[in-house]
Amino acid sequence: MTLHDFKARDIKGAEKSLSDYAGKVVLVVNTASACGLTPQYAGLQALQDTFKDDLVVLGFPCNQFGAQEPGTEDEIASFCDLNFKVSFPLFSKIDVNGDDAHPLYKYLTNDLPGVLGTEAIKWNFTKFLIGRDGVPIARYAPTTTPESIEDDVRAAIDA
Repeated sequence: MTLHDFKARDIKGAEKSLSDYAGKVVLVVNTASACGLTPQYAGLQALQDTFKDDLVVLGFPCNQFGAQEPGTEDEIASFCDLNFKVSFPLFSKIDVNGDDAHPLYKYLTNDLPGVLGTEAIKWNFTKFLIGRDGVPIARYAPTTTPESIEDDVRAAIDA
């Protein structure tokens, strides 16, 4: 399996095949609008702008951590646009942990476990870097800033 085998509902509710991103490096991020890490949206957008021909950031809002994404999809989209001018694709709110976790997240956390082998997502803004072939390359902690992984993104693009 790869990223390209999955589907997700976009922020407007339309089903989207993630195979649409085949040939691009992808950064999958679980996001939240009312989190101390929410300013990372700016860094994610900067990565998207810097590498727009080769990278796509995919934002997956999640309300599982401190109820920090309580809004509707319309509210989330509006918040991201007004506050961070987000142009990268956003998806409908999902769970990233537990029985109801989105299949993509079950795959990513199984393929790239976190510290001490734990599969659970610890908090908002956990990031997964995925190669052009759809195979996960790296997992980053929520506190790892988008700016700090720019060299990894560049290496994935050049691979």
